Amino acid sequence: MKKIMFVASEAVPFIKTGGLADVVGALPKCFDKEYFDVRVIIPKYQCMKEEFKNQLQYVAHFYMDIGYRNEYVGILELEYEGIHFYFIDNEYYFSGYRPYGDIRFDLEKFAFFSKAALSILPVIDFKPDIIHCHDWQTGLIPVYLKDQFQLGDFYREIKSVITIHNLRFQGTWDVKTVREITGLPDYFFTPDKLEAYKDANYLKGGIVFADAITTVSNTYAEEIKTEFYGEKLDGLLRARANSLRGIVNGIDYDEYNPATDPYITKTYDAKTFRKEKIKNKTALQRDLGLETDPKKMMIGVVSRLTDQKGFDLVSYIMDELCQDQVQIVILGTGEEHYENMFRHFAWKYNGKVSANIYYDEAMSHRIYASADAFLMPSLFEPCGLSQLMSLRYGTLPIVRETGGLKDTVEPYNEFENSGTGFSFKNFNAHEMLATIRYAEKVYYDKKREWNKMVDRAMARDYSWNSSAKQYEEMYNWLIGY
Repeated sequence: MKKIMFVASEAVPFIKTGGLADVVGALPKCFDKEYFDVRVIIPKYQCMKEEFKNQLQYVAHFYMDIGYRNEYVGILELEYEGIHFYFIDNEYYFSGYRPYGDIRFDLEKFAFFSKAALSILPVIDFKPDIIHCHDWQTGLIPVYLKDQFQLGDFYREIKSVITIHNLRFQGTWDVKTVREITGLPDYFFTPDKLEAYKDANYLKGGIVFADAITTVSNTYAEEIKTEFYGEKLDGLLRARANSLRGIVNGIDYDEYNPATDPYITKTYDAKTFRKEKIKNKTALQRDLGLETDPKKMMIGVVSRLTDQKGFDLVSYIMDELCQDQVQIVILGTGEEHYENMFRHFAWKYNGKVSANIYYDEAMSHRIYASADAFLMPSLFEPCGLSQLMSLRYGTLPIVRETGGLKDTVEPYNEFENSGTGFSFKNFNAHEMLATIRYAEKVYYDKKREWNKMVDRAMARDYSWNSSAKQYEEMYNWLIGY
C-alpha cells in the first residue's frame, strides 16, 4: 500500500477560495484504494462552516519551535467521503474571518503550517511515501524536509511533489524577515535556493527542493518555461524541466451533472438536450429581465473579474458585439473597473446584457446549463475549470489558446466535422470578436453541426478519474515501482 499525504491551504467542502480547493477536495477520492492510502492535511480555520467544526475529533497536541517562537500545534481529524482529513489547530494563526489576508502574516502562518504538517506525521502514525504540496503556501515543506527533518530516521525516505496551480502567486518577502519567520539557516537564502531577485520566495524553495513538480495542464507546463508566462522563474523551470509535467485538472462529475443538477430549471442529458436545455435558457431570460427568445444565442461568463481572465479584450469589443443577435450574461466579482464596465453595458444594452456582480453557486450552474456558448478569453490560464463545466453542460466554449484552455477545448473544424468549441490564438480583441462571430454563424446557419458539436462536448471525459490515473503513474515512478 502506497501512502500519500496531500498538504494544502484549502479543500472543499471545508474551505474554498478558488480552484485549488476543488482539486484537494476531489482528487484524493479518485485513487485506487487497493493500492493508495491518500490523506489530507489542511489548517483548522475559524471561518470554516460550523457543521464541519462540530464534527472534528481531537487527536493530540504538542508545542513546536519555529524561528524564535514556541507554538501550540493541535491535531483534529475527520473522515469525509472515505478520506481521512487532518486539521492543524492554532488560534493565533487561523482565527481570521478569511483564510488569507495580510501577506506578511500569511507568510508566517504558512511557515508554521508547513513545519507543523511535517511534525504531526509521527504523532498520527502515518509515514507517507510522498507528500504532495500545493502552491506557495506549502512551498517550504520540501525545504524543511531537506533541512532539520533529514536528521530523523522517520523522514529520510519521504519524497515530495509540488503542484503549481498558478505561478503568479509565489509568497515573497525580504530575506531577513523570512529567515526569522522560518528558522532556516543562512545557506538556504542564496540564488540557487530560496532567494529570488533579492527577496525570499516560498514557491521557488518548493520548486528547487521537491522531487517532482507538476502543473495543472500540459500546455501551461510548457508555457511557464518561457519568459512571458514564467513570472521570473522560467530559468529555474527550464533547469528542472526533466522533473516537470502537466496533468489536467478534472471536475466532480456528480456535482456538475445536467441530468441530476438540483440548481437548474430543467435537467437534461446528451440524449434530451435538444428539447430540454432550451427551457433553462428561457427561464433564465425571464428571471434576469432579458428578452425572452429561445432562438437568440446566449453567451455566458462565470469568472473572477481580473486582468488574467482577458476582460480587457471584452471591454474593447463589447459595443460592437452588442450590435449582434446575442445576449450576454455575466456572473462574478473582482477588480472594480471590470465590475463597473459590465454594469455600464448592462445599463446601456438593457434586455441584452445582464451583469450579476456577485457570486452564487446556484446561479453559476444555471448559466452553464442555459447559455449556448461560454466565453473565456484568458491572458493565461493554468488549467481553468469553467470550460470543463461548460463542456459537461453542452455549452460550447469560446477560448483563447493558452494553458489548460488549449488542452481541453478542441476548435471546430467545419471540413472534418470535429471540435468541441471555438478558439483564437493571439491576445487580440478583434481576433476574439471574429471567433465569436464565427460561432454565431454556425449557431444560426448550421444548427445541425452545432448540435453535433454539443454531442461531442458532452461525451468528453474530464472527470477526476483520468487525472488520478496520471498522478498514480507519477507516484509509482517517484517511489520506484
